[in-house]
Amino acid sequence: MDSAWLVPLSLAFGVLVGAGMVTIIVLAARRGQMAVDVVSSAVPDGVDQVLDALESAGVVLDHSNNVVKASPGALAFGLVFNQALVHPELVKIVDKVRRKGNPITEELHLARGPFGEASIYLFVRVARLGARYILLLAEDRTESYRLDEVRRDFVANISHELKTPIGAVSLLAEALTEAAKDPVQVKKFAKRLTKESERLTRITKEIIELSRLQAADALTKPDLVDIDHVVASAIDQNQVAAESSKIRLVSGGDAGAEVYGDEPLLSVALHNLIANAIQYSPKGSRVGVGVSHNDGVVEIAVTDQGIGIPDDDLDRVFERFYRIDPARSRNTGGSGLGLSIVKHVVQNHGGDVRVWSQPGSGSTFTIRLPEASQAAAASLGEDS
Repeated sequence: MDSAWLVPLSLAFGVLVGAGMVTIIVLAARRGQMAVDVVSSAVPDGVDQVLDALESAGVVLDHSNNVVKASPGALAFGLVFNQALVHPELVKIVDKVRRKGNPITEELHLARGPFGEASIYLFVRVARLGARYILLLAEDRTESYRLDEVRRDFVANISHELKTPIGAVSLLAEALTEAAKDPVQVKKFAKRLTKESERLTRITKEIIELSRLQAADALTKPDLVDIDHVVASAIDQNQVAAESSKIRLVSGGDAGAEVYGDEPLLSVALHNLIANAIQYSPKGSRVGVGVSHNDGVVEIAVTDQGIGIPDDDLDRVFERFYRIDPARSRNTGGSGLGLSIVKHVVQNHGGDVRVWSQPGSGSTFTIRLPEASQAAAASLGEDS
């Protein structure tokens, strides 16, 4: 276990627990005995400011397990929703500390959010904070668990995917040498060489981006993200491609939805879905982007009128390098990584992505994210 982060975490923990013990008491002598009356049971001064300053997750709970204060990290990790702890494993530890009074330290493997397959590894410490409250501190250890797997995947991805364009570049360079005296052939091979080099550059960039998404937490510094802005940005990026294919891009649905996360990454994910929809849609058709938010969930759906996806391929479309139509992907320069990047971006935000499709009628890809509720916003920006 890397102990570099333990010093600041321990200091923060000591400050918070120590502050909790400083309550105003009145001592009175009655019949030879000392009676102790608690005058104030409010969250001690300074606790809010310390939690706001923590890069790791910090949560203060009252006697009913209601969250009265949560740090930005706790919200980003998906530990808190609607002023309550999401994970029963954490609630169990809190209850045990409340019963026995002794601090507890554990390492837990938890789901990243209220839905989706992503998970996180947390080093958790729970202790009393004064007479009424419980303090929970958590440090993310997910990256260390992922590191070895990502290294192996990166090497496998490079060797698997880059050998084709590298081989093509080598053959085209040889053909150029042999056709040096034929301007027509030189021009032909040079054009193909440029196309393969561009493909090589794009694949390399996407492999590096995917490896980064797997290796590190995208939400170390979460911000409040306006989904309307994400949609507008992604549509704008694809407008030229849509017009060249005579495809109309439209958007609609609920306005004002917000989530916590990284706006550029969410824009990349939605951009990839829209680009895919354009690529597999016939000329003169329409691609729609719709937003809805209900019961704490924000949904962004991208619907096309394209060729659709066979049932046998639906469970595999988010795999790295998987292509439904390899010949079409080669012609359009697709790397087979776009949907995998979408999946990892969404999972890093505690959500999931789903697909519905009917061959010949089109497809709908839906991103689902935890909504930034008013209660969560209050935990981030206001004193409890």
